[in-house]
Amino acid sequence: MRAGILGAGQLGRMLALAAHPLGIETTVFDPAPDACAGQVTNHVAASFEDTEMLLSFVEGLNVVTFEWENVPLAAAELVSKKLALHPNAKALSAAQDRLSEKTLFAQCGIETAPFRTVESREHLKAAVEEVGLPAVLKTRRLGYDGKGQFVLRVQEDEDSAWDALGGSPLILEGFVAFQRELSIICVRDPVGEERFYPLTENHHREGILRLSIAPAPNLTPELQAAGEDIARKVARRLDYVGVLAIELFEVDGRLLANEMATRVHNSGHWTIDGAVTSQFENHMRAVCGLPLGSTATRGLSAMVNLIGTLPEASDVLAIPGAHLHLYGKEPRPGRKIGHLNVVAEDEGMLRERVAAVQGLVRGAVGL
Repeated sequence: MRAGILGAGQLGRMLALAAHPLGIETTVFDPAPDACAGQVTNHVAASFEDTEMLLSFVEGLNVVTFEWENVPLAAAELVSKKLALHPNAKALSAAQDRLSEKTLFAQCGIETAPFRTVESREHLKAAVEEVGLPAVLKTRRLGYDGKGQFVLRVQEDEDSAWDALGGSPLILEGFVAFQRELSIICVRDPVGEERFYPLTENHHREGILRLSIAPAPNLTPELQAAGEDIARKVARRLDYVGVLAIELFEVDGRLLANEMATRVHNSGHWTIDGAVTSQFENHMRAVCGLPLGSTATRGLSAMVNLIGTLPEASDVLAIPGAHLHLYGKEPRPGRKIGHLNVVAEDEGMLRERVAAVQGLVRGAVGL
């Protein structure tokens, strides 16, 4: 079995590493000659606009997937005309535009924050009147890790928000007074079998995920079922194959959908050490038509992102239950260069071990 991966960042790297023990040979396609997935698998370094290289890339492959939702849609559609692309181009397109994404949620009967499209200063003013303040103005495309967003708290913020983001298609979303941020990760295979990981609690700083805890503390069967229902509705509507992540807000026991990722997701990195089958292995199983693996947990887990700087490996590995995953990237401010997974048998032990890890990590968020 030979699988191609569009994109060669850390997610592509971890997909390739998960594929190797399964006997799946991978090749990544990415314009960056030093892309970190290229350190562990075959790498075709070419532009996504290079039709000739894309067609050469797919020769001899059995299936293609992607690790980045901003792969140009034209490239994905070209590939899909030659062989199976999982997830499909329809899912990729929906994830690339926040308006399409929110519209999809609405079509599935999934609750979200109120939202309005914004195309001018006048539209912004009208949208603020309808949605109310506080609100978040976002670019409809390309924003991630807090980029392309402006929080409006008072009416006087309208001009500053427009000056910062105007000129691109925008969406205004009502601010949600949530109790916590959660995510649900599911995996679906070509015949429609679905499996779900437990809801994960996520903590952000400066728009970047810093800490995930799984299963989410105080997780009830009802809340888990609600998260699974949301993911199931989206996956079935898109005829989805692979891993799908939905970011959620918990508000008074209800779940509101925020965003989706049509790929493996940062909040699922804990599954490498904390689940019977990681999200990366299950994604490769799904897209290659192999039986899905168990999503059961191995005790309790936490994931700590390494942003900008690295701790000493020996200090991390001296902590019981700690596992270090580096991405082969040069450190620089704000860059995700690795993560730490911590596993434990009970909540007290997890807190103790996470505290020890966070003492080594600059910018860590407390448990």
